[in-house]
Amino acid sequence: MLYFQNWSGGKDSTASIILEHIHGLPPSKIIMSEVMFDKKRNISGELPEHMEWVRNTAVPLFRSWGYEVEILYSDYDYLDLFYHIIRNSKKPYRNGKYNGFLIGGRCAANSYIKVGALKKFFKKINQDHIKHVGIAADEPKRLERLQGTNKVSLLEKYGYTEQMAHDLCKKYGLLSPIYNFSKRGGCWFCPNATIKEYAHIKSEYPELWEELRNLSFSENLVSQGFKYGKTFAEVDRDVDIYLNNLKFEKSQLTLFNN
Repeated sequence: MLYFQNWSGGKDSTASIILEHIHGLPPSKIIMSEVMFDKKRNISGELPEHMEWVRNTAVPLFRSWGYEVEILYSDYDYLDLFYHIIRNSKKPYRNGKYNGFLIGGRCAANSYIKVGALKKFFKKINQDHIKHVGIAADEPKRLERLQGTNKVSLLEKYGYTEQMAHDLCKKYGLLSPIYNFSKRGGCWFCPNATIKEYAHIKSEYPELWEELRNLSFSENLVSQGFKYGKTFAEVDRDVDIYLNNLKFEKSQLTLFNN
């Protein structure tokens, strides 16, 4: 029997690896699927500080524990999805246009890129295998979906909730820096991201924010929607309002403390 850890770098999947290690289970092979924004220019779709942590902190420690780690890549990137030409839509006005920005709640980057790379990898595995997945003991609906599959949650087995997973990762120095400003991971272009998360990108990585701004000027898009019907320009204004309010709050706090 082969064992694999489906790892995203998030707290739950990281805690799953830690639990396997501290309970002395045979080391699984750790598999991570990295979403790329632009493969040609080597621009990742993952948050920069997250991938830096993955490569420079987490992976070296896992390898020192005896784990094999492999990062997978899809044949497609975000720009492939953005500039995909629609040809067989039941709505004729869509045909011949570009897909444009991802649709919130139906993330093509997850299904075609992240999951696609994993499916391609596991198609080559001809032996019986178990996939350890990061689903906490207090996520009953997600755990129900594991029934009848070859996926197993070590967090459920050892009774670890999401908060306990967070604390375990912190104890071992394996908590991704994404949790300094967000409760979740995800790509920096994700339509499900909050304004706070977008504000982090615009303030810390303006060059990535400009990538999205430039895409918003593309012609022949099926839709200008960037986040649940809002255009990029509208979201950009919301981000500026958030950042200005944050700046004002900090200035007020400084005055108060003085």
